[in-house]
Amino acid sequence: MLQIPELLAPAGDLERLRYAINYGADAVYCSLPEFGMRSAPANFTPEQLTEGVIYAHARGRKVYLTMNTLPTNEEADRLPEAIKAAAAAGVDAFIVADLGVLEACKQFAPEIDVHMSTQTGITNWAAARAAYNMGAKRVVLAREMSLQDIATLRDKTPPELEIEAFVHGAMCMSISGRCLLSNYMAGRDANRGQCAQPCRWKYYLSEETRPGQLYEIGENENGSYILNANDLCTAPFIDLICKAGVDSLKIEGRAKTFYYVASVTAAYRKALDQYLADPLSDNFELSDDVLAELTRTSHRHYSPGFYFGREQARQATDSATYIREWEFVGTVESWENGVASCQQRGKWSLGDTLEVLCPDGRSIPLHPEWIKNEAGESVKSTPHAMEKYTIPTPELPPMSLLRRKVETLDK
Repeated sequence: MLQIPELLAPAGDLERLRYAINYGADAVYCSLPEFGMRSAPANFTPEQLTEGVIYAHARGRKVYLTMNTLPTNEEADRLPEAIKAAAAAGVDAFIVADLGVLEACKQFAPEIDVHMSTQTGITNWAAARAAYNMGAKRVVLAREMSLQDIATLRDKTPPELEIEAFVHGAMCMSISGRCLLSNYMAGRDANRGQCAQPCRWKYYLSEETRPGQLYEIGENENGSYILNANDLCTAPFIDLICKAGVDSLKIEGRAKTFYYVASVTAAYRKALDQYLADPLSDNFELSDDVLAELTRTSHRHYSPGFYFGREQARQATDSATYIREWEFVGTVESWENGVASCQQRGKWSLGDTLEVLCPDGRSIPLHPEWIKNEAGESVKSTPHAMEKYTIPTPELPPMSLLRRKVETLDK
């Protein structure tokens, strides 16, 4: 029987949860303000978590709560309250890394599944089997595993144990995030979601007998970023990941914008559906529009990660900057009689190259002939933050997203 993999998307707050679900996610992962290993996104209050779970369950989707920090003694005292609040909200699973958190989840919410986080560092079948024997329903694999490693792990673990793997997003230069550079250099704890990303900084060489003499590491005119990792992108070989035995395909990015979440989720929804249309085929070909969509978000150079072995996990040593070819400029609130009511999220002007991304994954070129502001006055651009305006468009569903191509002069 064919196992249909789950598409799992990040939800840094309630708005991002809604966009992830509407753009094709089968499940989302999120966190409360504490224990979730992310400080940049707003995260969820217990009340918002309840609202998000209701929204997801009404649409047949799941919500997993991330609790994958390594708590201090004082933080451990607050675990029962957080676990009970999440259980009351109705979450479908806890994602944990610490054994004490695992035990607390089993004690205070035994009816809820537990997934072992990638922070656990599971890189082999023995660790995965041990997690299963301790009560885990699922293991989130370390990004350092190859497709062959995953297939071997699948063969040597109970079939009831679910396997989750990352398919897209930023990668840490350290083994599954076990890096202390940020804490040492900036006083910001990566295990609390505060990583300053010193791996993206520019470094010089020093020789121990010549203190004070710094040598530039030059690969090109930009220098060299010797610790800088590429972004992961697996859409072209999503079929191989599924065939290796992965049950859940995870997109990284709780700190990313809802536009990023929507765009990447839509792309992987389409990629997964293309694979599922003929899962027994050995000639999977990804349509060009999927990769085109993945170039329309801010990203670093893409890489297949470690899936084909260490030699393919290349670093972007020439630059630490993002590639930004398109920018998000607005949301579609409603549509009636050929006119879309929009809200500004970035400035654009008549004559700019525009597209609209729809929740069903369609990308439609737009060439509006006019813009009218909230007072009904004709204007040539949308310079004011969050302003409401209308433009002529073909029929568009709510939650569609407007984007503008970044021209050479803008860069």
